[in-house]
Amino acid sequence: MTALRTAALLFCTALLAGPVLAQGKTQLLVYTALETDQLKAYEQGFNKVNPDIELKWVRDSTGVITAKLLAEKANPQADAVMGVAASSLALLDKQGMLEPYRPLNLDAIMSAYRDKKNPPAWFGMDVWGATVCFNTVEAAKRNIPKPETWKDLTKPAYKGQVVMPNPASSGTGFFDVTAWLALWGDEGGKGGGWKYMDALHQNIAQYTHSGSKPCNMAASGEYVVGISFEYRDNTNKAKGAPIDLVFPKEGLGWDLEAFAIHKGTRKLEAAKKLADWASSKDAMLLYGKNFAITAQPGVAAPLANVPADYEQRLVKLDFVKSAESRERVLAEWNARYSAKSEPKK
Repeated sequence: MTALRTAALLFCTALLAGPVLAQGKTQLLVYTALETDQLKAYEQGFNKVNPDIELKWVRDSTGVITAKLLAEKANPQADAVMGVAASSLALLDKQGMLEPYRPLNLDAIMSAYRDKKNPPAWFGMDVWGATVCFNTVEAAKRNIPKPETWKDLTKPAYKGQVVMPNPASSGTGFFDVTAWLALWGDEGGKGGGWKYMDALHQNIAQYTHSGSKPCNMAASGEYVVGISFEYRDNTNKAKGAPIDLVFPKEGLGWDLEAFAIHKGTRKLEAAKKLADWASSKDAMLLYGKNFAITAQPGVAAPLANVPADYEQRLVKLDFVKSAESRERVLAEWNARYSAKSEPKK
């Protein structure tokens, strides 16, 4: 056999082998609300220890992903759910849609940050919490003071200069509403939390469908105040945006980015491997680059611009209760405020 024929044969063999190798990987469909700029690092971390599993992401904001999963209940598509609010996973669990599993590293995860059942239906990855983006340059032009509290944002100085996420589509927006109701009362639509939102609504320019967008809008100077969350706020500030991060004194809404296996997956063993990795210290170290609090304590290094007592500022939250009241709260919110929501795509 000539060298040329040998080379040609090897080339053809390689072409044929490529699809075979690709077919040899297990493809795992993962629904997520993780930020797009986080997915690559998490995927690379997982593939270091599980190179034979390929992750295929379906990504959108928390409310959209939650609605999609519920709509697919009778014909589920997802194998796993990663980086979606624990309050949403509690709702899916109530619907019987999650596969309980005890990941290898569960004991290292704080009990407050995981499902109480054994084995758990879901476990937390990290905490993401409310933060206000305040554009110092635009505020100075308009002589608008820096807010220190949530109630400051109802003052006339902020009229038309506040943007926040729509709680029906954004997990960040939902935990804001949940926190205000916890702080000042719900009473079926008549409590102090609703009175606060009535007053805030007068100053709202727009409700966005993304938790990141309000901070992006404030960072670009489109508005002075964006109610968002600490990861996006810190990322924008690190890029040089003229913003200060404000952590309102009354208390901060929050939720867990959490993980669950979808019941009925045909790739259960691969989904368990992803669960084992997502609960590991290696994964927590990656989460800690983005968030101040990880589900395993003592892993995250202090983040710039985030106060040392951040965890103590979080409001008390019951994920099961939050899930149970979600439909009623969102119906009330939509009836009152949705006229200012940005158009859906």
